[in-house]
Amino acid sequence: MATMNISLPDPMRDWVQTQIQDGKYSSSSDYVRDLIRRDQETRQQQQVLQAAITEGLKSGISNRSMDDVLREAQARLAALNAN
Repeated sequence: MATMNISLPDPMRDWVQTQIQDGKYSSSSDYVRDLIRRDQETRQQQQVLQAAITEGLKSGISNRSMDDVLREAQARLAALNAN
């Protein structure tokens, strides 16, 4: 495992130490690793959402009514919940 040194302002260092003292993390390294994992997950979710938005924009304008779209979405949700 690689080592990385970082500098933090005192209030941030104190925050990390409090998280460790409260038992949420075993070390400052554990805390930073968790932050990085969460950031990776967030960015991945953003990429998925952006891809869906782009796909929707490229699909053009639908001739279906909002009610039709809502009924289809509800039917899909019901089918997922049935499984």
